[in-house]
Amino acid sequence: MASPALSRYLAFRRSLPPRPPLEALTVRARGLDFAVYRTPAVGDTLPLLCINGGLIFDHSLLWPALAPLAAHRQLILYDQRGRGGSQVPPGMGASRIEFDAGDVSALREALDVAQWDVLGHSWGGGIAMLATAMDVAHNPQAVRRLVLANAVGVTSRWLPPLHAAGLARLRAEGHPEDHQRLASMDEQSLQQPGIAHHAAYARAYFPAWFWDQQFARNVNPPLGSSETGSHVVARLRREGYDWTDRLRDLPVPTLVVHGAADPLPLSEAEHTAQTLGRARLVAIPEAGHNPFWEAPDEFFATVNAFLAERDTD
Repeated sequence: MASPALSRYLAFRRSLPPRPPLEALTVRARGLDFAVYRTPAVGDTLPLLCINGGLIFDHSLLWPALAPLAAHRQLILYDQRGRGGSQVPPGMGASRIEFDAGDVSALREALDVAQWDVLGHSWGGGIAMLATAMDVAHNPQAVRRLVLANAVGVTSRWLPPLHAAGLARLRAEGHPEDHQRLASMDEQSLQQPGIAHHAAYARAYFPAWFWDQQFARNVNPPLGSSETGSHVVARLRREGYDWTDRLRDLPVPTLVVHGAADPLPLSEAEHTAQTLGRARLVAIPEAGHNPFWEAPDEFFATVNAFLAERDTD
């Protein structure tokens, strides 16, 4: 039987115009050289910064996945410090997600962008929330709108149950090889840095992120390669986090869009929306962690409509 989600995705892809070119440039910010990528400008619309998740991956996690958004505005993507083509920071062992968040406003200023919209996916949603809070605290006009796509929660309470949720997904879908591969991984080893085991775990967990397992088997797992990123995620897993006080009542209109079948539970998205205050939640049924693949029509329509809204205050 054909995969319903894959069929929807392929039909959506066939409906799209040609993909726009992606310009690559090097941007100096906070003493580091960042690899930055952008699509052509679109009229007088604000650019949209897209922040990928994973923490051990580069911008290719979201490109060309988010290319449909480039029909309405310029997209800016970048490799976080020590990922992809961006420079490895000194003192890599001290790396933390707050440093990644602090880079965002510095990149905005280095690119001479007065105001932009921001989208973050998964762990990139965490960076996006923190970065937006930091930036608007000093410049209230810096970020007009924020989109959180299947973002991590405002606290780390979702992390401990995630391994079991992935195993349950793979067991329920009847894929014993995938289940055994994930079950054989030592989750506790992720509390220590080291790209080899972080990358292996990410590959093993990859199919569990999908609602449609047939779709998952048609997508190649991304390859994580950042030692810097492994230090960041290890610290988060080892120490936990709570960003509630930093993010409470964030004064930026926010869309929290979340695949309802994500192992990262919808309840976390609900809690995020409640914490931020000026946020609305849109749950997308029959979609896991990557709704831009499994439910592209609804995902892109929802995001584009939100970004096109006029501000009322």
